[in-house]
Amino acid sequence: MVSAILIAGPTTSGKSALAARLARELGDAVVVNADSMQVYADLRVLTARPGPEETDALPHALYGHVDGAVNYSVGRYVEDCARVLDELTAADARPILVGGTGLYFKALTEGLSDMPAVPDAVRERVRRDAEGRPTPELHADLARIDPLAAGRLRPSDRLRVLRALEVFAATGRSALSFHDARRPGPLTGRPTLRIVLHPERDEVRARIDARFAVMIREGGLEEVSALAARALNPALPVMRAHGVPGLLAHLRGETTLADAVERGQRDTRAYAKRQFTWARTQMRDWRAVPPEAAFSAALEALREVS
Repeated sequence: MVSAILIAGPTTSGKSALAARLARELGDAVVVNADSMQVYADLRVLTARPGPEETDALPHALYGHVDGAVNYSVGRYVEDCARVLDELTAADARPILVGGTGLYFKALTEGLSDMPAVPDAVRERVRRDAEGRPTPELHADLARIDPLAAGRLRPSDRLRVLRALEVFAATGRSALSFHDARRPGPLTGRPTLRIVLHPERDEVRARIDARFAVMIREGGLEEVSALAARALNPALPVMRAHGVPGLLAHLRGETTLADAVERGQRDTRAYAKRQFTWARTQMRDWRAVPPEAAFSAALEALREVS
């Protein structure tokens, strides 16, 4: 029997709707988040997190359970998800994991590199030293002390560059030196149904633009205003969520709202492109199906293994 259903795909592809429909059909299922931004309590609208209407109708887990001030990581997610999976197994409930973060799914099914924990004092020092400095400059710093890690990272990828700097500062070793040692994930070796939605790219781009405009009307700007009032470290993941940097710039009077919206749409389209690439290169053993056929394909696959 399938122990978990995994639903991945690019943003706006209909993943959450599919998960909810399957949960209603199966009756014993719980929808579990696998999106790195939907974990944050601060951003419901801008991350398209399920609202009270959805969560009241069906059981959901790991949505909005993290404060924006927390530097939440894939390792923390795996720990939280493993706990939820154990609870659902004990309750004879089937998890439906849904989200657009490919690394979360990879960590759950294949495990994580045995990366050491970075002490808070080291992390705070590295982030304090990086504050106000452009990411390419930080990447150049990394290239001087850890050229192997720098060679694997885009000079614009601030979060991963900072992470590599933190690991080197804490251990004196390249982050890459820990990658071969892996701990199994909570779904490693377990029978799972893995579906990745594959919509038309033009449709995704159009839906991204339309949805971002709706998000602004439904309170996205107010969410970012509340986030700005907290004066959080700009390097935190929640501060880098799609749409947040542009809207923060608008709130500071540096750009118009129209320009901020355009930036958010552009960044989200670029993210969707990376999601398509991840699915093509990292999810070769998943069932790739168009969104309109996914529900029937999932039920057929479940019947085959039952």
